[in-house]
Amino acid sequence: MSQEFYTRVTQAVINGDKELVVSLAKEGLETGLKPLDIIRQGLTPGMDVVGDRFSSGEYFLPHLVMAGDTMKSALAELEPALKAAGSTRESLGTVVIGTVAGDIHEIGKSLVGTMLTANGFVVHDLGVDVPTEKFVEAVVDTEADIVGMSALLTTTMRNQDSIIKELTEAGLRDRVKVLIGGAPVTSEWADDIGADGYAEDAIGAVKLARRLVGVE
Repeated sequence: MSQEFYTRVTQAVINGDKELVVSLAKEGLETGLKPLDIIRQGLTPGMDVVGDRFSSGEYFLPHLVMAGDTMKSALAELEPALKAAGSTRESLGTVVIGTVAGDIHEIGKSLVGTMLTANGFVVHDLGVDVPTEKFVEAVVDTEADIVGMSALLTTTMRNQDSIIKELTEAGLRDRVKVLIGGAPVTSEWADDIGADGYAEDAIGAVKLARRLVGVE
């Protein structure tokens, strides 16, 4: 199948057209394309374009959300074929993500999780109002490379500090990178509590995560 097919997949992601991208994924599989090729040559370039346009101010949060959901819909269609073929998508790393205890803000954290998944990370989303010990347990259970913590309130951002201290006490801090974010969070706060980095939006979180695992 020609490059035109992959271009159509890419454009479907850019447009946030879930129905079309799922249809194209089915079409590609039916004509014998490898699911990994559809991901690498069609889906990922689409997310790259959306990310670049978001960073430049041409696109806004709704565009990012739609593209991320579109990518996830296509991946859901392709994953069974990957497993049937005995192959899996190459993973950049495993990420545990959640909103800290006392905080129930969901959207920003979920968007970061979606974007990380779209960019090749295996993401374990713990949800909101996550106790400190649950973050630590998840790092152990998943052998995570990165733990991402969101806090949208000045009263809850201190729990990011508590989680880092618990990771240290558990002897896990040296093996896992810590990424933090949220409206009141700053790079200075990240430095103060010993986090490995801070991102102010989902695109920044992906770039930072890639850098933390040595991709960029």
